[in-house]
Amino acid sequence: MTAIAEAAVPVASQVSVGRAYRFELVKLMSQWRVRLLVLACWIAPGVFVAAVSQQGSLPADTLFGRWMHATAWAGPLVVLGFSGIWALPLLTSVVAGDVFAAEDRLGTWRHLLVAVRSPRRIFAAKSLAGLTVILLLVAGLVASSIVGGLLAVGNQPLIGLDGHLLSPADAAGRVLLAWVCVLAPTLALAAIGLLGSIALGRSPTGLLVPAIVAIAMQLAQQLPIPVGVRLALPGYAFISWNGLFTSPAQVGPLLIGIAVSLAWAVVATALAYRLFLRRDFTNLIDDGSARRAILGGVVPLLVLGGLTTGVLAAAGGTGSGITQDKVQQSVATAFAHLYRLQAKELNRPDVTEAQLQTTAACTKGGGQRVAEGPGNDWRCVVTWHLPGIDAAGTAIYQLDLTPNGRYVADGDGPKEVNGYFLVQTPAGDQPNPLWQFDGSVELLSVRSKG
Repeated sequence: MTAIAEAAVPVASQVSVGRAYRFELVKLMSQWRVRLLVLACWIAPGVFVAAVSQQGSLPADTLFGRWMHATAWAGPLVVLGFSGIWALPLLTSVVAGDVFAAEDRLGTWRHLLVAVRSPRRIFAAKSLAGLTVILLLVAGLVASSIVGGLLAVGNQPLIGLDGHLLSPADAAGRVLLAWVCVLAPTLALAAIGLLGSIALGRSPTGLLVPAIVAIAMQLAQQLPIPVGVRLALPGYAFISWNGLFTSPAQVGPLLIGIAVSLAWAVVATALAYRLFLRRDFTNLIDDGSARRAILGGVVPLLVLGGLTTGVLAAAGGTGSGITQDKVQQSVATAFAHLYRLQAKELNRPDVTEAQLQTTAACTKGGGQRVAEGPGNDWRCVVTWHLPGIDAAGTAIYQLDLTPNGRYVADGDGPKEVNGYFLVQTPAGDQPNPLWQFDGSVELLSVRSKG
């Protein structure tokens, strides 16, 4: 009789990860704030890019902002720069930072465990659902900004950070690749959000963890810290995508930034998983403990940061990475490319970079300071030669060089070359590419001028 009774009792099977994932995804998408974010990400960037591209005043202080009137591919890069600082950290906070804490606030952990019967499957389902929503939001930012630019400006070439002209197809590929690259630091912030959501429970601090970490990393990037420390921060990949828009591409810092970000993502996810399996789900008032959050989350991540910093510093990243030779080479290369664009606008005879033989002599602080490191006191004198003309041409630029290697070169004469923001062409006044231009100094290596 006992055997018959045991056989009559149905054995409940565990819910598969796929079913739990679909359930968690529906729960996330049913939240009004998530729906609002999806709507905003798929509409707002396109409206912004289309509106700004038609304005007479452009965001010239933003990377690629000065070219929004000329090509559709500048707008997505402006949106990318803003997203790396503000949008993506906030999106990961709202989604990943709340995906576990919401169950604590509602007190539904016991019901979920009874339904799924596996903490491991619950963790996998919630993590995958949060990742899916984040990818949907990022896809909206990309698609909307591209469509807005194409409708407002059109599929035109893009001027790179070293002055060379990218064809529309090449520009499109690099823009999409840049967005793919920033997925790595986005995943790192999402993993940190999962960790905070689990470790701090229903506390609102867990929701803010990704945003706080992102702001701290952005502030650190503005400081004159050694290049080894700079590259060891997972947020550096939000900046190093700039290297895709030089020729040849500055892929060294970008690959390091991606690798560091992925390492943080893996470690933070593993720590979150470990803490989740150790949760006491029978305690309805368990909001997480500060000790558990510090020992199980903060300390291991600090150790990871110390290890990556030590490895990169030992590999030669102890200085700022900005030297006089690098600045001179970058300015000379960009000027040579842009000079050819200006000559084309003015219907002058075409010359090659080799014929121009462009060089730059740069000093810092009026020659009273060592010519290295960031600052707004760089001054460069550019010299070039034209075939058949003995006298060399010269132009002066004032540089504002940031610690991450990006600079803005502001023309300081002569007026015929870079003194005005417009040049008179047979087709009317056109923007002068030599008046102001953005550039990038690679922090890790020096290339011979080609």
